[in-house]
Amino acid sequence: MSRKEPEGPEQEGGPGRDPKEPPGEDSDRPEEPPLPPCSSRYLSGVSGRVEGLRQRVQRLISRINAGRESDHAALGTFRSSLLLQVSALAEQLEERLFHLYGLHNERIQRRLHELAELMERLDRAQAELRRVCCSMEEACRDLCLQNEP
Repeated sequence: MSRKEPEGPEQEGGPGRDPKEPPGEDSDRPEEPPLPPCSSRYLSGVSGRVEGLRQRVQRLISRINAGRESDHAALGTFRSSLLLQVSALAEQLEERLFHLYGLHNERIQRRLHELAELMERLDRAQAELRRVCCSMEEACRDLCLQNEP
C-alpha cells in the first residue's frame, strides 16, 4: 500500500505537530539534508546513486509483486485441486450411501413381504377361529335344546 506524503509547506509543520519539536524527528522518512554548494560532478554522482536506488527499489517491488502473483496462482491451483478432490470424495460417499440404501430397501421389502404373509395367515386363522366359535355356539344351542323337555 502506498502512503501519500504531504507536499509543500505542510510537510514541514504538518497538523498535530508540536511547534517546539524540530522538523523531521517524528516522521517515518528521514529528511534530506540541504544540498551543499558543490560541483556538478558531485551532483551527478549523487543523482546516479539515487537513480540506482530507485531502480533497485523498483526491481524489489517487481519481485514482490511477482511473488504475490505466483502465490496467488499456486493458491488457485490448490483450490482447484482441493475442489476436485472434495467433489470426488462426495461422489464416492454418495455412491456408498445409495448402495447402503439399496441393501436396506431389500431388507425392508423382505420384511414387508413376510409381514404381509403373516397378516394373511392371521386373517385366515381369525376366520377359522370365527367358524369354530360359530360351530361351538351352534353345538351349545343344539345341546341346550336337546336337554329341554
